[in-house]
Amino acid sequence: MEEREQKEIEYDSSDKLESPDAQFPSRKIKEIEYYDKQAGNGSGDFEGFNPENLSGYKFLYGFLKEKCRGKRILDYGCGNGIHSLFLAKCGGIVTAIDLSENQLKIAKERAERESMADKIQFIKMDCEKLDFKNDSFDIIFDGGTFSSLDLNKALPELARVLRPEGYLIGIETFGHNPFTNLKRKLNKIRGKRTGWAASHILRLEDLRSAKDYFNKIEVHFFHLVSWLVFPFLNFPGGRYFLKIFEFIDKILLKASFLKRYAFKVVFIMFDSKK
Repeated sequence: MEEREQKEIEYDSSDKLESPDAQFPSRKIKEIEYYDKQAGNGSGDFEGFNPENLSGYKFLYGFLKEKCRGKRILDYGCGNGIHSLFLAKCGGIVTAIDLSENQLKIAKERAERESMADKIQFIKMDCEKLDFKNDSFDIIFDGGTFSSLDLNKALPELARVLRPEGYLIGIETFGHNPFTNLKRKLNKIRGKRTGWAASHILRLEDLRSAKDYFNKIEVHFFHLVSWLVFPFLNFPGGRYFLKIFEFIDKILLKASFLKRYAFKVVFIMFDSKK
């Protein structure tokens, strides 16, 4: 127990977040309700397939594997904890936050099943109002949380709690492809995405805005056409066709004008401005 206490990062727990209706705007309440419901429905990870099979996540995880050991890491909007466990298994000292109590419950249960409960500190916290001290983390990981947030509020908080030599790394859906944008609109109608999230997918202008808080930003683009295979990955031959389409991605994404139409981007932001 003493070792666990030393690993846990300090935060201000005076605000218990017990009354969301009184504290949050309606758009945030809807996000919480949506993810609570998703947890209650038993929704799995990535529609039932392993994200490590996708080139975007392979790049992301490969980058992190070499950099997590002994580092204080914030899993920013941890959801059901799938990324939290990966970060802890790589040797990170992980703090995972989310506002959905149901998702946090699943994340904790998941950590317990894999005997990782003592490696991760799960906290209910607003990603737009972090209760951590300045320079608290070496690494901040975003696994797709940005679309649920107001980035004008989130980015300055991220820069504040990141240590000067640390970096923010994340993977997000990109918002310029007309076909995937149509899919998101259909998902909204079907109740598989909130209105806020459907209209706040990361875009080029958001990456430009991030330059107000980080001096250096790297962006890597993935899944220009291979996203078409995603629904069929669990079918016979699905992973074979994924490899073919990802090879086509590599060729097409050499053209700069096509990068904006990628389905996913991995960004690495560092040298934060204080």
